Amino acid sequence: MSFKYTESFVTIATVNLKKLVEFYIKFLGQNPTNYLPNIYAEFQLSGLKLGIFKPKQSHGSEFNESFKSTMSLCLEVDNLESVMHHLESLGHPPFGEITHADHGREIYAYDIDGNRIILHQSDKKFKS
Repeated sequence: MSFKYTESFVTIATVNLKKLVEFYIKFLGQNPTNYLPNIYAEFQLSGLKLGIFKPKQSHGSEFNESFKSTMSLCLEVDNLESVMHHLESLGHPPFGEITHADHGREIYAYDIDGNRIILHQSDKKFKS
């Protein structure tokens, strides 16, 4: 059995919708393309939509304080240091060492809910 899909999204569930949306507005430098206060916000990224939603109370047990997300938002960037500086200006704690991998340089950042953001700079774009 096969099927077709028309779009794909990455979504983040949060009980702190307003604060998390404000974080992504500042981090991404854009307003949501779709916004329903206290319910849902959607950002259009290059080739991807990022949806942030507040779970309904009937699903609250799935997203309690013990819930740990394993989702990571991975963003390919042109300049790691400039993105790191931008995040630090938004209150992100100072970063550690940049990891050097076969495919380029990367570092982990975290949004205000603790969701991991992998910032990656390809070797092809990295200039010493």
